Amino acid sequence: MPGHIVTSYDTDLEDLRRSISEMGGVAEKMMTEATDALVRRDTQLAQAVIVADKRLDTLQREIEERAVLLIARRQPMAIDLRETISAIRVSGDLERIGDLAKNIAKRVVAISDQAQAQKIVLGVQHMSDLVQEQLKDVLDAYASRDVNAAHNVWERDGEIDALYNSLFRELLTYMMEDPRNISFCTHLLFCAKNVERIGDHTTNIAETIHYLSTGENLAGDRPKNDASNYATVAPSA
Repeated sequence: MPGHIVTSYDTDLEDLRRSISEMGGVAEKMMTEATDALVRRDTQLAQAVIVADKRLDTLQREIEERAVLLIARRQPMAIDLRETISAIRVSGDLERIGDLAKNIAKRVVAISDQAQAQKIVLGVQHMSDLVQEQLKDVLDAYASRDVNAAHNVWERDGEIDALYNSLFRELLTYMMEDPRNISFCTHLLFCAKNVERIGDHTTNIAETIHYLSTGENLAGDRPKNDASNYATVAPSA
């Protein structure tokens, strides 16, 4: 391949990497601010998260279009083809993370006028803190092509599911103890589920990093522990 074409090709790939990095930064900020807005009941911050999602959508479309054009023009092979495909996959997961953060922000707006004890929110905050760590770690792993770090994120998915199950039962208990908690806790359940789904998307990215580095899909089932659909709560005495 002529030198000027190789240089242009490398530039195309580097542009994709930079755009993924920007998307990751926007997604991280959206999730952090959505959680802060929930904890502080800050509707202005929640509205800022909702607006930020448009930027993430635009970046995702641009990455997908550039990746498709790159494949059509360059006909990449082996690792370069995997990198291009991986960029499409990761951008899709980051776009969904933004959607889920936006959903949390919308719930914040919906419950802004509902007075509830702050302790009810703490479980969602703790779960979100753990998922934010996963998101940061998996984005770092993608930037450095660190398969071991990606595997570490993948293995932590079960921990998030277990925490979600515990939070699910706790919020149901609050609702059973006092019907006045039902509306607020229902919104929190949706927030918690959105956080859990963000964790799933970080796991998707970890699997993509494995594919990018090895050319193979990650073997084995995910360490899932989400039993919330079957959870029951014993009535209080």
